[in-house]
Amino acid sequence: MLQITIFVWYILAGLFFAASRLSRFEIHHSKFLGVAFVASTIGLLIHAHSLWAIVYVDTGLALALTSIFSLVGLQLAAIAIIAALEPSLRGLCGGLLMLAAVAGLTTGTGQPEAASELTWQMQGHILISLFSYSLITVGAIVACYALIQDKRLRTARLSAANQLFAPLETTERLLYGIAGVGFAGLLLAVVSGATFVENLFAQHLAHKTFLSILALILFGILLLGRQFAGWRGKKAIYLYLGGFALLCLAYFGSRAILEYIIGARWG
Repeated sequence: MLQITIFVWYILAGLFFAASRLSRFEIHHSKFLGVAFVASTIGLLIHAHSLWAIVYVDTGLALALTSIFSLVGLQLAAIAIIAALEPSLRGLCGGLLMLAAVAGLTTGTGQPEAASELTWQMQGHILISLFSYSLITVGAIVACYALIQDKRLRTARLSAANQLFAPLETTERLLYGIAGVGFAGLLLAVVSGATFVENLFAQHLAHKTFLSILALILFGILLLGRQFAGWRGKKAIYLYLGGFALLCLAYFGSRAILEYIIGARWG
């Protein structure tokens, strides 16, 4: 039932954020924004409370793949609310909330792995890792949105839907902001993993760490290129998506290989 509640609040907020960008509803602009911010905030609070209760139990952390999808949805909603403070991004925010609504439906579903007692350091490492990877996933969605914008600009496609699109430079600023926070979180995750995970190589985690470091390097190059060379456009977007692909391979690809091909237990 909570999943449906989260879904409804996010969908409502997404529709009103998108509608606030359309000139035909200009007379109702303030009312639409009020409903959108209230609905998205209520959905976010319910979502966060529900997910925390599912993941953090007395015996430790109980994680399922669906919980990771739900976390991505939670971060989509949080970024949408923050980004909506910029009027031109409210069309994008509406789309992000629609995706958050779908991801929110996975909250509490699936079979979590048995929770194990972990030190606070390991719990911190896991939570930081999940936060970082989920945030970078959100950035990949924004990057795909930026590619769509770039294509529309190159083809000079004109339609009423253009009102929902922010200037490409504004979308790129949001992407670089996500990349910066994601880079810092990923760096902290790699350092804390190397510090607190015992028998790293015995646990078949060496390749995962190696791929994560490669992704970290790519994101670092991207941020340096933006800062000192003014990188933008497709080159920067594809570099971001390359780092995201490495992280996907590091976590989901490695897990599939270990558990279904080699037969080793993850972690």
